[in-house]
Parts: sequence; C-alpha cells; structure tokens
Amino acid sequence: MSKQKNQETGQDVLNYIADVPSTQKQADSLQLIQWMEQITGHPAKMWGPSIIGFGKYHYKYTSGHEGFAPLVGFSPRKKAMSLYVFTGLEKHLHYLNGLGKYTMGKACIYVKQLSDIDESVLKNLIQQTIRFQETRYGRV
Repeated sequence: MSKQKNQETGQDVLNYIADVPSTQKQADSLQLIQWMEQITGHPAKMWGPSIIGFGKYHYKYTSGHEGFAPLVGFSPRKKAMSLYVFTGLEKHLHYLNGLGKYTMGKACIYVKQLSDIDESVLKNLIQQTIRFQETRYGRV
C-alpha cells in the first residue's frame, strides 16, 4: 500500500504564511485561519508542505486505500488560493450559489482573493461540508 502523500506535519503554520510572497495572500490566509478555526473548533495544522488543514477524518476506499485528511483546509498558492471546502458532489452544488468569483476543480475552489467571494456563503459551505464529512466518515 502506498504512503499517504499529505499528512499532518509539525511545520509551524504562521511561519509558513510569513514565507508566502504575496502580502494579500498572507492577509487572506490569516483571515481564513480565523474563520476555519472558529467554524471547526480545530487549530490550523500543516498537511504536507503547503496545505493548512483543520480537524481531520479517516477515510477508507473500497480499494483498501485509507488515511486521514483535513475536514477543510486551504493553500495560498501562487496563482490562486486553493480552498478545500467542498465535497465535489453534484447534490451539493447549490451551496456554491452566491459565492462570488471563483473557478473550480473537481472539489477544490480557487479564488484570487477573499474579497472576490461572499463570506457568509463560504462559511455556510464550510459548515455543510463538515456536516457531510462527519456524517459519512464519523468524527476523529
């Protein structure tokens, strides 16, 4: 079985953010940390070299692959902020209504800056995603 790529590390979150070259992304990161810690009740932790995650859940696929992942998280990437706050399921697309200016991968939301999106819609999306993850995988 292959080793899980992104695991919790001991890396300091604030030191990581201080090294982000964009002062806008630094400020947005600090705001996201405040919101996500408040919503999840979990402190920010580094997952792998560049993901800031909050809480965790244990997953196990039918293939036998299993591991831990953060309930929600983000990464201040060069091109855009990657927000890991969505299940990727079609039945949850309505939670994105009114979010604002973003693009999307399968389950990752990309925003240039937080001012491009609606704070209340994002917070609701985070809450719904956590509810789904905990219902599906349980609490850790």
